[in-house]
Amino acid sequence: MQNEPPAERLRARQQARVLGLLRRYGWNATSFQVLEPGLRYWFCGADAAVAYVDTGRAFVVAGAPIAPAARVGEVAARFGGFAARCRRRVRFFAVVDRFLEAAPFDAVQVGEQPAWDPGEWPRILRESRSLREQLRRARARGVVVRQLAEAEAAEGPVRAHVEALVARWLGSRHMAPMGFLVEVHPFGFASERRYFAAERDGRIVGFLAAVPIYARGGWFFEDLLRDPAAPNGTAELLVDAAMRAVAAEGSRYVTLGLAPLAGVSGWLASARRLGRRLYDFAGLASFKAKLRPQAWEPIHLAYPRGERGIVALVDALAAFSRGGLFRFGLETLLRVPTVVIEALAVALVPWTIALALTDHRWFPAPWMKWFWVAFDAGLFVALLALARRWRHGLATALAALVTADAVVSWVQALVFNLPRLQGAGDAVVVGVGVLAPTLAAVLLWRARWHRRRYLPR
Repeated sequence: MQNEPPAERLRARQQARVLGLLRRYGWNATSFQVLEPGLRYWFCGADAAVAYVDTGRAFVVAGAPIAPAARVGEVAARFGGFAARCRRRVRFFAVVDRFLEAAPFDAVQVGEQPAWDPGEWPRILRESRSLREQLRRARARGVVVRQLAEAEAAEGPVRAHVEALVARWLGSRHMAPMGFLVEVHPFGFASERRYFAAERDGRIVGFLAAVPIYARGGWFFEDLLRDPAAPNGTAELLVDAAMRAVAAEGSRYVTLGLAPLAGVSGWLASARRLGRRLYDFAGLASFKAKLRPQAWEPIHLAYPRGERGIVALVDALAAFSRGGLFRFGLETLLRVPTVVIEALAVALVPWTIALALTDHRWFPAPWMKWFWVAFDAGLFVALLALARRWRHGLATALAALVTADAVVSWVQALVFNLPRLQGAGDAVVVGVGVLAPTLAAVLLWRARWHRRRYLPR
C-alpha cells in the first residue's frame, strides 16, 4: 500500500467510502458498478455520492445518486450545479421511476430491465417446458455448473480460464468493446460478488458474476458470458444455478439488467431496427423474456428540463464509446464481416461504371480495361453471395483475388502510369486506382480473420 502512487491510494480510499454508502443506500440495479474502473466520484456531505464519467462535454452519471431516499433529489440538483460550474452538461443514465419522482428532470426511456423473485424460480421452471428443455440439452451435452469460491476468482488457473473466456466473448461481439456501465471487470471486490462457472470436459464454457443490490437485498446478474462454441442451454443453466443459490441466501430480487431499447417507441424504435445488424437488441430482450421475468421495469436517461433528449442520448453514447464516437463506430463496422462485405459490393458498382467509362490511355492495352470491368462485375456477384451466406473457402478466394488485383494495380501504376502522368489530376486517378483494391484486400482479410477466430461455423 505504501508503494502505491498517491492517485491510486486516493482512489482506494474513495472506493472504500463509496462501498460503505452502497451498503446503506445502493438501491439501483447498477449501483455496485460504480466501483468499477473509469468512474469519478463527487461527494455531498457524509452520506451521499455521485459516480460519473466526463466525456469532455457532459458528466454522465452511473444511475442515481447513492444517498438516502429523502436526499436523492437534492443531491442530483447540487451535482447539476457542480457540472454547470465545470461547464459540463449533466445526465443521469439508467435511472428508474423512483429517481424521476424525487428529482426535477425530464427523461427518455432507453430500455427495460426484467425482475424476478428467485424464490419463485422453481415454479417458473415447472410452468415453462422450453426452459426445462434448454437445461436438459446443456446437461445432456455434459455441461455442469458450480459456484466458484472467492479464492478461485482471485487467482489461479480458474481465473485465467475465465479471463480467456471473457476475451473470446468480447471478440465474438459485433460491437466494439464499450466503456462506462458495460465494461467487463468481473473480479473487482470479489468478496462482495457471487461467481458461477459452466464447465464441459474440464473446460470453462460459460460464466456468471452476480453483484449485490444492497438496499433491496437483491442481486444483479451483471456478467453472463457464454463461449461461442458452448452447447445450447449453457446460459440458462448458469442462471438456474445462480437463482437457486441467491434464493437460498434469502434474496427476493434478481435482475439481469438493461435490455437496451426494449419497450421504446417513436424514433428510438426506428433506431433499434436500423441498428439490429450491429447489435441484436431484439435477441437480447427475447433471451431475457424467455426466462419468464415477473416484471419489466422501465429504465431512463434523465436530463435537466428544457434540454433536448437527442443531445442527452449523444452524451450518453459518448460515455459508452469512451468519448470517441467516430472511432467506436468504425471499429464496430470492421467487426461485422457481412457489413464489410456488403459495403465493398456496393462500392464496386460506381467503381465498375467509372472503370468502363475510363479512357483507354490508362491501360497498356484496350483489352485490359474490359478484363478489369469483367473482373469487378464478377467480384460484385461473389461478394453478394458471400454476404448472403458466409463460406470460408469463398472468403479466402476473394481475399486472395483482391490482393492479386492490388499487386497488379501497383505494378501497372509504377511501370506504366507513373511515367505518363500529366498533372495532379492524373496522380489522383492513379492513387485511387491502387489504394482502392489495397484497402479492399485489407478489409477482406480482416473480415476473414475475425470470422474464423470468433464466429465458429
